[in-house]
Amino acid sequence: MIVAIDGPAGAGKSTVARLLAERLGFRYLDTGAMYRALTWLAMQRGVPLDQADRLAELAEAEPVRFDEAGRVFIAGVDVTASIRDSRIDRMVPVVARHPQVRQVMRVRQRELAEQGDAVIEGRDIGTVVVPDADVKIYLVANTDERARRRMSERPGIGADALATDLRLRDERDAINMRPAADAQQIDTTDLTAEDVVERIEELVRARRAAPSAAQ
Repeated sequence: MIVAIDGPAGAGKSTVARLLAERLGFRYLDTGAMYRALTWLAMQRGVPLDQADRLAELAEAEPVRFDEAGRVFIAGVDVTASIRDSRIDRMVPVVARHPQVRQVMRVRQRELAEQGDAVIEGRDIGTVVVPDADVKIYLVANTDERARRRMSERPGIGADALATDLRLRDERDAINMRPAADAQQIDTTDLTAEDVVERIEELVRARRAAPSAAQ
């Protein structure tokens, strides 16, 4: 079974997806981490981030993988912590905007999805990456709450800088930020992560029961 979780930055995708995967015993796949890992590797190897074809070739040659604990690896290196560096934050949008790179990444994401039960989170997951996902979720939250959450994740960055970053990310992501027609939208503004996980668990249970119920 595949659970696809989409939504803008600060809506709670990563926290909810990770908790849900643990609760269900599914693999957790953070597609955003894949672009971060590629950005990290390109910077390590001196590949210019504006050269889409070279970045796509690098992504194909060094596919990102995840272990059972959700750690991120590329070129044999555990980059789970490294890819959260502020300089990766700044540069990953440059890498992720290249269509050639996105195409390679989507192929890899589908390969990972086909390996069994998984919770996959990111952008355009339910619409493009795994449009046949069994359960599709689109998380939203109001701007103030999303900014507050980003501040808790990045305590070293000022409020004004984070608000600007959030606005710019929304603008960049607009083309990919649309829910699938069959996605369940959940407003997380006034909900805890546990509340959201419980709601999604109910949808997963209902989806699992559907085939037997129809017989």
